[in-house]
Amino acid sequence: MDIEQQTTKTNTPWLGVGAVFAAIAASACCVGPLLLLSLGIGGAWMSTLTSMEAVRPFFIIVTLLFIWGGFMKLYLNKDDCKASAVCATNPVIHKQRQIFWIGSCAILVLLAFPWYAPYFL
Repeated sequence: MDIEQQTTKTNTPWLGVGAVFAAIAASACCVGPLLLLSLGIGGAWMSTLTSMEAVRPFFIIVTLLFIWGGFMKLYLNKDDCKASAVCATNPVIHKQRQIFWIGSCAILVLLAFPWYAPYFL
């Protein structure tokens, strides 16, 4: 029983971590310069950070695939957790789904940043 619990804990985080890293990479062209400016770091070299704009659509697709994978794991795959395991209890499932939706909303806000950034600058 301990082995099953450890397996579920180690197999699932890669979806969330991958989605976060892909979202950061997708918005690096716009969030990066804003973050550096807010820290007081500036200069002409910051214009080179916009070179990530060319690969942004790829990272957006990767991010959405990771989010979809997490959704499928939480809502559609019921085979991962046996009925007697800790991960099958309602409070655990509810907390996992809350964390998923909070994280997904934060990731989508980060992905959409280049579209609403001009209103802040």
